[in-house]
This record gives sequence, structure tokens and C-alpha cells, in this order.
Amino acid sequence: MNINLIVVGKIKEEYYKKACDEYLKRLSRYHKVKIYEVKDEKAPEKLSLKEEENIKDIEGQKIEKYINSNHYIIALDIKGQQLGSVQLSKKIQQIALEGKSEISFIIGGSLGLSKKILEKATYKLSFSNMTFPHQLMRVILLEQIYRASKINRNEPYHK
Repeated sequence: MNINLIVVGKIKEEYYKKACDEYLKRLSRYHKVKIYEVKDEKAPEKLSLKEEENIKDIEGQKIEKYINSNHYIIALDIKGQQLGSVQLSKKIQQIALEGKSEISFIIGGSLGLSKKILEKATYKLSFSNMTFPHQLMRVILLEQIYRASKINRNEPYHK
């Protein structure tokens, strides 16, 4: 199974970069993982709803360039379905059994994802009702994909 992460923004903090690199190294035993970064738009503090939607639409247009309709698209969205680690591993396993060879996870920018991108998603996944920085979310997502890979192979992983 090939895994793609389509993400808005670059990781600037060295500690997040190191964590991502560690999980990418671990994941390389199980999956081919590619990360596609799109430039985030500047978002001043005080934005109208219209301005927020405009920024999300611009970022969404950049994300669309990496979306392939043959892939199973999972958008990270606070309003999505919350799954435990075992449930996520079963979800990934089910996607493979349905004949999909690629999963694309999408992480939006600080304002979230555009309506158009959310509509294109096959599935919407929420990690929590809390809001996380999108750089940290990349680390969390990679760790959970790694954990799911270990679960699906009945390999031990710390709890």
C-alpha cells in the first residue's frame, strides 16, 4: 500500500522534522510514503468568514493538483469520524481489501480545508475535538499510520 500525505505548509521546527523523519524511516518497512507540501497562504489574525473561505479555496486549489481519483482520499477534519488506533488499522486494512493501492491523507492549513476538498474526500477523519497545529498533526498522523501497520501485521508496539 502506498501512502501519500498532502499537507499545507512546511515544517519549520527541527523537533517536528526529526519526529517525522523517524516515523518515515519506520514506515519504510511497510509502505512507500510520499509527502506533498503545498504553500500555505498568509492568514492575518482578524479575518472575515469570506476571507477565511478565500484562503482555504486557494490552498484547496493547490491540494487538488495532488489528488488522484483512483486513491482513497482521507481528509483530516475536526468534524470527521473519530477512530481508535485499532479501528484505524482495520480501516486501512479494509481499504486494501477493497483493491485500493494508494491512500492520500490531507492535512489542511491553520484554517482547515476548503469545502471542495472535503467534498472530494472519500472519508473524513478526526483525531480529536481539539485543535492541533498542522505541523504537529503530521507527526501524529505518521505515528498512527505506523501503529496501524504494526497492528495489521500482529507485531508488538508499545501501548
